[in-house]
Amino acid sequence: MSRLTLRLPETLHQQLAQLAEGEGVSLNQYIVYALARQAALAHVIQVVPQAEVEQQQQAFHSLIKQLGQASSAEIAAVLATREKTEPEPDLSADVVARLKEQIQAGMNQLDRS
Repeated sequence: MSRLTLRLPETLHQQLAQLAEGEGVSLNQYIVYALARQAALAHVIQVVPQAEVEQQQQAFHSLIKQLGQASSAEIAAVLATREKTEPEPDLSADVVARLKEQIQAGMNQLDRS
């Protein structure tokens, strides 16, 4: 295990110590946990540029319009080509259900327009 000496402002030190105490762990354990969590998030969450978001939205709307005019066999063929993924292990069933509801609400709005 590596050793690292940090100089912290006293107020930050006190705040971290209080948080560690509230969690029932040592200050060292709390700091390691907080750093590990932040490092993991840096690898999981990636900011998508607005231009890419808009491009994906346009592609999605175009696909929806095409599917609206397609036969059920054509729709099945398009759906068969999409990438199938499982939800992240840390996502709870509640979060997945809410995301599905939001997707369905978005689809319903598209149907009305």
